[in-house]
Amino acid sequence: MERSIKTGDHVIVADEYGVKHDGLVTESWGSVATKDGEPGPCVNVLFVTAAQDKRDQYGSQIERLSSCSHKLSTPAPGRFWHWPDETF
Repeated sequence: MERSIKTGDHVIVADEYGVKHDGLVTESWGSVATKDGEPGPCVNVLFVTAAQDKRDQYGSQIERLSSCSHKLSTPAPGRFWHWPDETF
């Protein structure tokens, strides 16, 4: 099955500590269509942080990652994304 990603899509994103969050794609880079089991493109993504020290009177702050690689493209333990139905 071929997948494509676009602005506004829901993804799972791991922050710099490897903590996973629901994310929202704000931009995608490179080839946006891939097959199952292949890495997706780099994306810009935002998510609501879980860090307790990043709360203010408005609630939890929003974090952004730019040029975030798909999990299959990086051995890093964080700063990656994947589709919600993928497990790692």
